[in-house]
Parts: sequence; C-alpha cells; structure tokens
Amino acid sequence: MTTEDPREPAAGRGPRLLDRIEKIGDALPDPVLIFAFCIAILMFVSVIASAGGWSAVNPVTGAHLKTQSLLSEANLAKLLVDMPDTLTGFPPLGLVLVVMLGAAVAERTGLFGALLGDAVRKLPRKVLTPAIFVIGLMSHHASDAAYVVLIPLSALIYAESGRHPLAGIAIAYAGISGAFAGNIVPGQFDVLILGITEPAARLIDPNFVMNPLGNWWFTLSIGILFTPIAWFVTDRIVEPRLGPWRPDEAAMAQAGVSLDALGEPQRRGLRRAGIAALVIIALFAALTLWPGFTPLFDEEAVGPRRMTPFYQSLIAAFMLLFLTSGWAYGSATGAIRSHRDVVSMMGQGMKDMAPYLVLAFFAAHFVAMFGWSKLGPVLAVKGAEVLQGVGLPKPALLVSLLAMSSGLDLVIGSASAKWSAMAPVVVPMMMLLGISPEMTTAAYRMGDSIFNIVTPLASNFPLVLILCQRWRPNFGVGSMIALMLPYCLGFMAGGVLLVLVFVGFKLPVGPGASGVYTLPPAASAPITP
Repeated sequence: MTTEDPREPAAGRGPRLLDRIEKIGDALPDPVLIFAFCIAILMFVSVIASAGGWSAVNPVTGAHLKTQSLLSEANLAKLLVDMPDTLTGFPPLGLVLVVMLGAAVAERTGLFGALLGDAVRKLPRKVLTPAIFVIGLMSHHASDAAYVVLIPLSALIYAESGRHPLAGIAIAYAGISGAFAGNIVPGQFDVLILGITEPAARLIDPNFVMNPLGNWWFTLSIGILFTPIAWFVTDRIVEPRLGPWRPDEAAMAQAGVSLDALGEPQRRGLRRAGIAALVIIALFAALTLWPGFTPLFDEEAVGPRRMTPFYQSLIAAFMLLFLTSGWAYGSATGAIRSHRDVVSMMGQGMKDMAPYLVLAFFAAHFVAMFGWSKLGPVLAVKGAEVLQGVGLPKPALLVSLLAMSSGLDLVIGSASAKWSAMAPVVVPMMMLLGISPEMTTAAYRMGDSIFNIVTPLASNFPLVLILCQRWRPNFGVGSMIALMLPYCLGFMAGGVLLVLVFVGFKLPVGPGASGVYTLPPAASAPITP
C-alpha cells in the first residue's frame, strides 16, 4: 500500500480565488466565438472612428493614417470578395501546416515517443529532477506525445526510485507546459508565434521580415534559468509537501505505463532517424555555406540580414527533418511499409489541424479587418504619445505586457489566439517606443506560459489530472492547482527578471534579432499629436 501524507492542502484565499477564476473561465465561449464577437465590435468601433475623423501620422513613412469604416462600400466588397484570399494569406496558417506535414509522420510512427521514453529510462537518479525538466523543454516539438509519454514515465521512474510519483508528474508537467516559452532548439511554435508578429510589425515597418530564430537566445535563457528554479521547487517544496512514498506494484500497474527497454526494431529505427536528421542538417548547411553556391545566404546584404534566406527556409527544414527522420524510424519498426502509409499519416496530421483551421478563419479575418480599418497604427501612434508623456521605462512596459499575458492565460488557453488579437496593437506601439517586435513577442510568450499548469481551461489539464488520480484517487482540481502553483510563482519571478535583463542590457533576443528598434532617421523626430 502507499503511504500518503494525510494532510490536505489548506484552503486559503489563493485556492478560493483560483476557483472563482475557473468558474469565470468556464462561462466564456469558445475562442472562435470570441473572435466573432471581436470582429463585430471592431466593425462598430471602425464606424465611430471613421465618423469622428480619428487619424495619426506614421512616424516611419510620414503617411497620414485615417481610420476607415469596415462598413464602407470598399471594405464590405473586400470582405466578401477576398474571403478565400484572406484565409490563405494568414501568415501563420501556411507555416504551421507545412511543418505539421512532417511532424505528423514523426509522431505517428512513434519516433517522438521513443525519443522521450528512451531519454527518461537512461536518466541518472542523482539528476533525475533537472534532467526530466530539460527533456520536458525539448519535448515541445513532440506536441501531445509529450503529455501521454513523458508524464506517466516520469511518475513511474520516480516511484521506482522510492520518490513520490506525483512529484515526477509535477516536474514533467512544469517542463512541458509551465516553461512552454523556453526551449533549447527552436521549433514549429516559434514559426507560428513570430508569424503572427510579422503582419503586426508591418503596420509600422512594411519591410519587416519574420525571423524564425528571432526568440532563440531568449528561449534558451529560459531553459537555463528555469531549470534550477524547477529543481529547487520540486525537491524542496513540492515533494516534501507530498510526504513519503512506498512503492506499490498495484499502483504502478494501474498507471498503465512501463519502463521496458526499447526493442531491436526501435533501436534500429532511432539509428536510421539520426542518420536521416544528419543528412537534412548537412543539406541545409551546404546550401548556406557551400563556396560559390549559397541559395540560402544573401551575399549582397549587410550584417545579419545575409542570413535572412536561411532563417526563412527553416520552415521547410523543420518539415523535412521531421518527415525524413519519422519515415526512417517507421520503416525500421514496421510502422511504415510503403509510401502510402506516409501519405496517410500526413493526411491524418492535417485532419487533426481542423480545429485550428476553423480558428484561423476567424483570426485571419480579425487581423485583416483590423488592418483595413487603420485602427492598429492609429492606436499605436496615439498610445505611444501617451506613454511617452507618462515616461514609463521600457522594462516597465514589457513587464506590464507580461502580466497582461499571464492574466489572460488563466481564461484563454490558446497562445496563438490571444496573440492574434493583441499583436496588431501591442507590437506597433512598442516599436514606436524603441522595442523590437522580437522582444515584444518574447515578453508575451513568457507571460503566456506561466499559468498554463494551474488553469483548468488548459487543453491538457484534464489529462494530467487523470494521470495524477492513477496514483492518488482522491486527487482533485484544487490539489492539482496546489501542486503546480509553486512552479508558477517561481517562473513568474524568473520571467520578470529575464525580461528586465534583456531589455536593460539591450541584449539580442535571437540571431539577427535585436531587442531594440530604431526608427529610420527621417522618422526619428518626436511624434506629432
């Protein structure tokens, strides 16, 4: 039998507040309907703004910006005639679909699961906590496979080590979801979120080009800083509170997981997948660095901009990396017997993207209509004027954005949905105040990930709760919040510190991505009211 700490978490103001937030969140409609409401409100506001003559001067181009009614003849025609183009022209849509074509094969062949499971099995017990956390960071590329593979395996390996399995679940969940803004290697989410930033930045700078690696140094720093924080919280706060644990074979069997070693087909598949990955990496390195033939290197550009073609090719690189390595693994294990299996897996991956396509339709129209109304740049210029008058320092602005993102995360789980709504206003405004789109995106991402692990509205929260109940049947939502809240508080403190350091020391947020933004010389004069 298991020996559990009989003490229940004390009911204080914190849990009661979170319960209220949960009730409010449950009452909110689906994000699709939220975007529909936003479009209706946007149309109403655009009519008032146009009638009132709201306008501003773009400090970059000098153009006179005047708000436009979305109910005007031209805009109504654009809405109805260009509806297919509005959807297909939504920048994140194509980026995500391309990457997912490859990721679907890697996930369905079992490559992601094998990589995660094998990594956990080989962990030295002395560094169990930080190692699982780092694997959780790396597993962001594995999509939902991280939840269904890494979390139950972490619980089992903790239990077999004589440690509390709920602590294993907590550290894995903290790495996968609580530190979602961090990563060691960029992936598809970087492409998605910075793809939303790009059209927002172009409201001020029409020449702005999305850099898929624009947040790499920041996300890498999160991984470095948050690992010791998560280690301390787990070993000094979470696990002592859970009490002692005595291994129970019945409980392990109920958990439905096992630490059986990989078979020879899986090991052979991993070797083939590694070779395939090295081939893709070598191919893109050659296309960037090969003397006399550099289609992914702009010889005529200056400075970091010479790498722009390489950055833009990373979408294709991720797709090919996942596709070829997944195919190589599946051919060795028998998951893929012919090219038809690969095509079927890619089709299933697109099928799984159906909910995102529905959301993207409404998000694309909201973003496009926001641009047609000219409300974004006008509000950005006017907001910059107000903030310049107040004199808030840049660190305070970014910390405020982080706090806003964290608050919204409690009630709206989709990071891309929130950013699609916020970016058209926040990104241009920060640019006018000297903060780069990449730095603004990094601050938003930091805030968005902090409360992922305590909000019941998160898509994977119920799954993790069920996994906890396999080890403690009476484990409820309040217990889950109490288990994960210390990580949230630690990550909040670390995230604020990281944002302050990056903006305070003007550190680059990624390769070729400065944390500051400088207006062209002709537009560097103060903004005229």
